[in-house]
Amino acid sequence: MSFVLSTFFTIALSILMVLGSPMVTQAAAFSDVAVLPGLKGVFTGDRPSDIGITNGQLADCPTTPNCVMSQSVDEEHAIAPITYTGDLETAKANIVDILSVVPRTKIIEETERYILAQSESRLMGFVDDTEFYFPADENVIQVRAAARMGESDLGVNRRRIEQIRLALADLARRKSSD
Repeated sequence: MSFVLSTFFTIALSILMVLGSPMVTQAAAFSDVAVLPGLKGVFTGDRPSDIGITNGQLADCPTTPNCVMSQSVDEEHAIAPITYTGDLETAKANIVDILSVVPRTKIIEETERYILAQSESRLMGFVDDTEFYFPADENVIQVRAAARMGESDLGVNRRRIEQIRLALADLARRKSSD
């Protein structure tokens, strides 16, 4: 029975990731589907208690492959930090602007050097936490993105960070050409 349930959730998650993929999301933005009836809140999970910055570091990724982090030392979870030109305030404002157009994403916490955003998958309602840390005197944004539940996110968190990186670079290019 547990194998059947596990297989069902694996298939459901695969379908969710395909339907919730960034290309499909952009193409079908006009018809954003809500979480399937009866599943709202089932897969949200609890926000981790160790989320945030401690001694200039974001929390380590769990051993599961559903997390990426720019301060990670292991290859499976490692992702490059986001670099920016100009001042921190502009970079932070640009990240806030970008997050405002990421589907089903909202900013949960914002301080001078930190942003915590929460994203919800379209059909099943899985929740991911994405963190942005702006260290002093560096033109980088340290990032961490992790699913609250499950084993694999099929690369969704890594793709989200890479899309935000590209959007920030594009925004900087557009503003510099004005």
